Amino acid sequence: MCAKIVINREKCVNLHSENEKIMRNRIIFAIIMLINALCTVQAQETANSRQARRIFNSAYQQVFGEKGATLHYDVNITGLYKTHGTIWYKGKKSKFEDAKMNSWNDGQIVYTVKKKKREVEIHNAKNNKSDKYSQKFKFDPENYTYSVAQAEGGLMVTLKLIKGRKGMKEIHALLERNTYRPISVRIKIAFIWTTIKISDFQSGGITDEMLRFPKEQFKDYKYVDKR
Repeated sequence: MCAKIVINREKCVNLHSENEKIMRNRIIFAIIMLINALCTVQAQETANSRQARRIFNSAYQQVFGEKGATLHYDVNITGLYKTHGTIWYKGKKSKFEDAKMNSWNDGQIVYTVKKKKREVEIHNAKNNKSDKYSQKFKFDPENYTYSVAQAEGGLMVTLKLIKGRKGMKEIHALLERNTYRPISVRIKIAFIWTTIKISDFQSGGITDEMLRFPKEQFKDYKYVDKR
């Protein structure tokens, strides 16, 4: 009788040990699968981020590249400001025209023509206090994380500000699928969203002469030097 009890105890011990081993193996297997899943997700996010950065860089160069670009814009800063006009870029030089004013920036000096007042304000390009809105849109591409996804009408590239960095909080750029030409941009500054709709976009063909301030056209205007 005692021998049977000992044998049964040994069987119970062996069975318990076997169950522990199976459970331990299952836990190890689950951990391995979890690590593999996390690595796969991380690899996908990294690949997506690289693709998004490449697509965004292509679009950015079309607008701000050496050959320049021109586009028509409709801006809506929610509850604060609405405007529309046309802008030309080439390197550090630019020109824009809208209903209220025109402006030329030769990279050193900004000439802002205020039509109603018949005034030309002159500002230093590095510290242009007259353009209070564009000052909020300063951009450093290294300050953001990037992702891209399919969207209605094109590709949506999303940029989110890295914690501790300065700049716009979030940027959503809708681009054409094949050419990466800009369609629209939504920008978050603090808690305010700005929408910029883009049309008549053309990359290249911008000459320095097109961006020159035509002083002869404003000889009857009052000049106010604010440098």
